[in-house]
Amino acid sequence: MENISPALLHWFHANHRILPFRSDPTPYHVWLSEIMLQQTRVSAALPYYERFLAALPDIPALAACEEEKLHKLWEGLGYYSRVRNLQKAAKLVCAQYGGELPADYDALRALPGIGDYTAGAIASISFGLPVPAVDGNVLRVFSRLYNDDRLITDPKVKRAFTARVMEHQPPAAPGDYNQALMELGALVCVPNGAPLCAQCPLAHLCAAHAAGTALTLPRKAAPKARRIEPVTLALVRSPEGVLLQQRPGKGRACGSRCSGRTNLSPPTRPAPVWRRWASSAPPMPPKPSARPGTSSATSSGTWAAISSRQSASPPPPAASGPARNSWKPRTPCPVRSRRTANCWPLHFNFFRAGR
Repeated sequence: MENISPALLHWFHANHRILPFRSDPTPYHVWLSEIMLQQTRVSAALPYYERFLAALPDIPALAACEEEKLHKLWEGLGYYSRVRNLQKAAKLVCAQYGGELPADYDALRALPGIGDYTAGAIASISFGLPVPAVDGNVLRVFSRLYNDDRLITDPKVKRAFTARVMEHQPPAAPGDYNQALMELGALVCVPNGAPLCAQCPLAHLCAAHAAGTALTLPRKAAPKARRIEPVTLALVRSPEGVLLQQRPGKGRACGSRCSGRTNLSPPTRPAPVWRRWASSAPPMPPKPSARPGTSSATSSGTWAAISSRQSASPPPPAASGPARNSWKPRTPCPVRSRRTANCWPLHFNFFRAGR
């Protein structure tokens, strides 16, 4: 196959989106954008990107940021392990590299939260190093370009595709080439629905387009079966507000704040355990009514179908009691020594990918 870079770069320079991290591709800007764009669309991430940079304009500021403020800046993006790793890496960069990201692929790859793709994006776009940056968009483009139906999630296949990517990369413009492949996959060789082959600068070279197999590519592994994990949440309210629990530092949704929870199956009627948790609270509210199911993403990136129950009407008020601003360790509900205004369970079924 002839080299794709001339046609690809010509198309990219004429059609690429104007994005702030492209207009000012400093290593910190590219790094932050790539971390934010994991599991998040560009249009959704841009307001967070601008707000984050306004508050933390450089790596030393990120490293010194308080955890509460950091999580607040990230609030709404989800997958909080991304921002925790971002700060861990920032602290290492300040300690080892004087607060500036190193212009070395292997050194970038060794930082927390930075994988092959992110290291390649920073190294090629910000430092002009001739390295690959292969993400899902690039794998899809090359799967169709070569009409290759091998499983793209197979590490051996990904290495083979990466070698093909590098065969076409121009040494003088590795960053533009990598961005052009990403942009082509995002705007033209799209993942959902038919690719826009009439707009593709590589259509005359694309083997899948010629064979009529573009819609069947790339081939991916079958999704894992999901299993139901019943979770019961206790919503505790008082005149001071809603009582929240900070989850442990490891595991699903680690570090986030949520209502008190237990993995007990949802009771069909007020169970003794709930009466014991709310021994000083008013009687349980009327039998909960079903609410239409909703969807939510789990921390592993899979979608979770959620069904829930909530009270049909708020419970009656109760007498006030001593203040308590945290949960007792391993205590399902924090009302053992407190009278609260409201305390009733919400029942959820989480569908998670099986392990």
